[in-house]
Amino acid sequence: MAGLQVRSVLVTGANRGIGLGLVQQFLGMTNPPKWVFASCRDPKGQQVQELQNLASKHPNLVIIPLEVTDPASIKAAAARVGEQLGGSGLNLLINNAGIAKVNLLDNETLEDMTRTYTTNTAGPLLLGQAFLPLLKKAAQGSPGSALSCSKAAIVNMSSSGGSITSLEGWDLMQVVSYRCSKAALNMLTKCQSLGYREHGILCIALHPGWVQTDMGNSVGFTPPLTVDESVRGMLKVLSSLSEKDTGTFLDWEGKAISW
Repeated sequence: MAGLQVRSVLVTGANRGIGLGLVQQFLGMTNPPKWVFASCRDPKGQQVQELQNLASKHPNLVIIPLEVTDPASIKAAAARVGEQLGGSGLNLLINNAGIAKVNLLDNETLEDMTRTYTTNTAGPLLLGQAFLPLLKKAAQGSPGSALSCSKAAIVNMSSSGGSITSLEGWDLMQVVSYRCSKAALNMLTKCQSLGYREHGILCIALHPGWVQTDMGNSVGFTPPLTVDESVRGMLKVLSSLSEKDTGTFLDWEGKAISW
């Protein structure tokens, strides 16, 4: 991970699972970011204790209240981060917050589909818009013109479950609303890569693998990957990304996933 050198990073859904693992790994780097922003719905809630403990030990960790389905909350978070950064920009936005409802196709509802899509797809869209000025500022302040995660990047946490070509695990879990939201997130990533490239911002969809988290365990089987294994792999991938990778769909080992 020596190649990943960012001054600032924001991770959404950072109070548990992969989001918390990412925060822990960033803080543990030999040359950690000057600012690690960890967002969650309720910074004072019961599920944020571990994040609060980290913040008490690491002055560069700032916990940000953020509800990714609420435009006003997103706008307030962007203002808070911008205030903390002063005149510098945000190098890395990791849209990790997401939800899944374990339903069969026949049991999917409008309510579940709308809620899942709003969180997993519309949320990253709105976050990209709100933090674009800070990402552009980071890109402008970085030497060279080549795209990289060390310069400015949006990382959308996707899933192989959103691959239309290969509907992995259909017999195990149909989760149609989740699959649809991640397929749409992949298209959003492609659109962001086209729209933000001129601003020097790399955009990528990243599959963390089937990980031992609350979401990963929800189907009744123990996933093969630990949070630590997934996060270490993803950070290694992020450190290796370049101009040719923007707009692609990769897994935690850097392998391309078919759309």
